[in-house]
Amino acid sequence: MLLSTARLTLRRFRPEDAAAVAAYRSDPEVARYQPWDPSMSAEQSRLLVAVLAGGDPLAPGWFQYAIEREGVLLGDVGVNTHDNRMQAEIGYTLAPAHQGHGYATEAVSRVVAHLFEDRGLHRLSAECDARNLRSARLLERVGFRREGLRRHHTWMKGEWTDDLLYGLLATDWPPAAATAPPAARDGVR
Repeated sequence: MLLSTARLTLRRFRPEDAAAVAAYRSDPEVARYQPWDPSMSAEQSRLLVAVLAGGDPLAPGWFQYAIEREGVLLGDVGVNTHDNRMQAEIGYTLAPAHQGHGYATEAVSRVVAHLFEDRGLHRLSAECDARNLRSARLLERVGFRREGLRRHHTWMKGEWTDDLLYGLLATDWPPAAATAPPAARDGVR
């Protein structure tokens, strides 16, 4: 399975991705809002990449797309397809050196378009730690609507955290901002 944008390729993971995966998943800022500990060994990374590489993007369960730009692994976008194959949950992780350039928004938007337009899914959902404002803003940019707040819902890394819940229906895709003329999107009239 291969998806692309103007700047990015979304592909299967490969064995040579293990070092980059270990680097960004071991970064404390990346792991802060994720369930894993920020200390991934080379062996753990090799095993994880092998599992990710063997996933089936059309089957129920998680499939991770590797985000690549000009031969460099930037991060990943995960899709957890429900057993009914009509809805899915998404998640994403981007290495700190590649944040702030619009890559995550571009990658997530492309995966969302694929899920709605090519695979015919009805609904997507996502959740994030309520303190992760950058992630919440990304979801809203892509067109997700905030649907709820679960207070003290997740016990992670020694504390209770609040979860923001987001959803997006196929009938709301693409968001109006994505279909507006460029001048309107840029705030120019």
